[in-house]
Amino acid sequence: MKKLLAVTAIGCAAVMALAACGGGDNREKNSVEQLTEKYGYQWTDTSKPILNEAGSKELSFHIYSSKNASAKDYNDMEIMQTLFTDTNVFVDWENVSESIYGQQKVLKLGKHEGIDAIYHAGLTSNEISKYGVDRGVLLPISDYLDYMPNFKAILDSRDDIRKQVTSVDGKIYALPRIEEMGLLQNPNLLFINKAWTEKAIDAGAVSGLTKEQVKDGLELTAAQMQSLLTYFKTQDPNGNGKSDERPLSFVWNNWQGNQCDLFGMFGINDNLEHRIIKDGKVVYTVLDDAYRDALKYLNGWVKDGLIDAVSFEQSQDQFLANGKGTGADEKYGAFYWWESETVVSDPSNYVCCKPLKGPDGKQTVCVSNNPEISIGEVIFFKDTPNVEVLLTYFDRYYLPEISAQINYGPIGIAFEEELDANGKLVAKDPPAGKTTDEIRLENAPLGLCYLSGDVWNTTVEMEPRAKLRLERLGAYATPYIPASVKPVPNLQFTKAELDVLASYQTTIDNYLRENILKWLRNGLSDSDWEAHKTKAAGNSVGINEVQKVYQAAYDRYVQGK
Repeated sequence: MKKLLAVTAIGCAAVMALAACGGGDNREKNSVEQLTEKYGYQWTDTSKPILNEAGSKELSFHIYSSKNASAKDYNDMEIMQTLFTDTNVFVDWENVSESIYGQQKVLKLGKHEGIDAIYHAGLTSNEISKYGVDRGVLLPISDYLDYMPNFKAILDSRDDIRKQVTSVDGKIYALPRIEEMGLLQNPNLLFINKAWTEKAIDAGAVSGLTKEQVKDGLELTAAQMQSLLTYFKTQDPNGNGKSDERPLSFVWNNWQGNQCDLFGMFGINDNLEHRIIKDGKVVYTVLDDAYRDALKYLNGWVKDGLIDAVSFEQSQDQFLANGKGTGADEKYGAFYWWESETVVSDPSNYVCCKPLKGPDGKQTVCVSNNPEISIGEVIFFKDTPNVEVLLTYFDRYYLPEISAQINYGPIGIAFEEELDANGKLVAKDPPAGKTTDEIRLENAPLGLCYLSGDVWNTTVEMEPRAKLRLERLGAYATPYIPASVKPVPNLQFTKAELDVLASYQTTIDNYLRENILKWLRNGLSDSDWEAHKTKAAGNSVGINEVQKVYQAAYDRYVQGK
């Protein structure tokens, strides 16, 4: 059946430009009663078309969206054509590059004539508040939930999602993307070169470690890691006669594979914002004296070249390129990333470690604030005609089988035609010369979806590399996070609070970025640290003021206000 629908849609697309297969230029605003009478509009049965044939020909919607450079035009994507066949709702997509959208975003929010919605809007809670609550530009979607049975069911069953997407005035102004795999909270795993570690053991370069222990789950103290990194740095373990080994590598301030887990040796659950929830309170890690101790200790590793100097400057692509090579061309002694398979040519030569155990026995990891709920994915303008139809159309994206295809690509291309024995969609092997990522980027629009734990259990078989990440994180990361520590969820702010954030946040970010890097490279005295705490908390930088704003917003979140 799916194959037939896809073929029908492709045929429609082929003649669309010449024969107007769907959608006219009728911009007349109709009431729900008129839409129902003239165009057969219905929203209750999600297995049937939303409009009748007249509606498919006479109504249309213009959606503005950025897209990845590798992706097909959304008008040509099979999943979009299938959605047209299934719903009879004609959408004309205007695709621009991600960079162009970045430049035009504010302009389009201000002057949106002819645009009904923005897909991949990427609005922050601040922007949603500005254009929704304050300026009234955005449609209050929450006033139309009766026409969105899938999204309404999600909100009714998931109060945590409802709280994160609801603005301070009690309304919802954007549709969220929800992909819950349990991955984003812990973006780092530590891998170490097995062969080089065994050489160090044979050479007596590290104490208290045997070759039998060098397997997944290896637990190292800070002192043992320092000894191993020193060996990697000085003893030419790849045997090519060059000092080209990279003892410990990461990508500074990257969303994954970053430096934050190193601070776990001192009991700090750091992240890129240096902001966590601890015992129900918003805490800045960079004001904790343990953070000072970590900086002092890690400065020794930087000064001795145990941390590859390029780690502070390289891009993600450069990091991945530097990891390739085997034997004499192998360069990485240890690195942080989600998976060794992506980074190095011979992942079998790397073992996954537990978090490093610090000088005082402390052992924990980063707790990222990267949310699995992206709250500003799709927005609608308040003056969009026949918006009920468009909302019902996008509500179909939250159906599990559609969400999977939006996120990975269509059945027949990204997924097998046949379901597995458990009735789940199964990823299809890519054709020769193509990778899974290439197939996905080309054929999936990404964006709006609902892939929760229940969906993975019932509808979609998680891809093998995601399963592997989850297995490793479950063994070597999440057990080491205290129950009292949580990431900061999506929070909603009042206008006064947004003014405070606007006054201080950029200053805080720049101040911390500059000084943390300086202290890691050049060292830190106790007097410098005390001066830092005073300055950072004071009005010139403003951490205390921002902390109060986040605490107030978090308290409202907890209380459901």
